[in-house]
Amino acid sequence: MKKKKIVKKKKTVKKTVKKTKKRAAPSKKKLKKSVKKKPIVKSKPKKSVKKPVKTAPPSYIPAANEVSLGEVEDYFGHIGVIALTLKDKLNLGESIHVRGHTTDITQKINSMQIDRAAIQNAKKGDSVGIKIEGKCRKGDKVFRLD
Repeated sequence: MKKKKIVKKKKTVKKTVKKTKKRAAPSKKKLKKSVKKKPIVKSKPKKSVKKPVKTAPPSYIPAANEVSLGEVEDYFGHIGVIALTLKDKLNLGESIHVRGHTTDITQKINSMQIDRAAIQNAKKGDSVGIKIEGKCRKGDKVFRLD
């Protein structure tokens, strides 16, 4: 008896590309059916809560012996000088009070100038520079002490 040779055939593998179908967007009818309706719950009306109103801090009220001279128009920190236009007369040697948000300085006037020229007294409406011993801000109030 002769033995038969069994020859196995190699199978060729074919790659198949699956064609994917684009899904159509669900119709409006289907969307409406799929949305579940939530039960209506009646809620109590919210109570209105009044928020506190922010108010500006009270402005400085000058003392009885203080006369307003104006407010600081500019402050030169490197030389320690305030610039202001006077609302009243001012003499060298008088005391002034500078009052602001972070400022509270009381001192005698030792140096006062108009256009870099030293002066002894200034009248209403003059723009003067006064040497001050502390830091000031634009907008600080200046008073003369009587």
